[in-house]
Amino acid sequence: MPIRWYGPANPEDPIYRHFNRIVNLTLHAGVFAAVNSGLWFVQGMRHPWTHLAWLTEAWLVLWIIQLLSVLVQRPTEAERSEAPTPSTQKRP
Repeated sequence: MPIRWYGPANPEDPIYRHFNRIVNLTLHAGVFAAVNSGLWFVQGMRHPWTHLAWLTEAWLVLWIIQLLSVLVQRPTEAERSEAPTPSTQKRP
């Protein structure tokens, strides 16, 4: 099932910002998996690259930092209740 945002895109909405961070995290994870699996595959075909393990570990650490950032910045219950609903937002 594809990820969707129902309602208008409001960058001031804390739930929308959190959703945006989650989508960016999953995209980052997908790129990490695709690039690293490709690099390890090429290395497995006898094209050694001595720093590949270091690159993979460093990128994984950056992804974990982003994951922790997403978890720390998730909206609290008070922010969720204050979030504007589509019926209370101003229309142009």
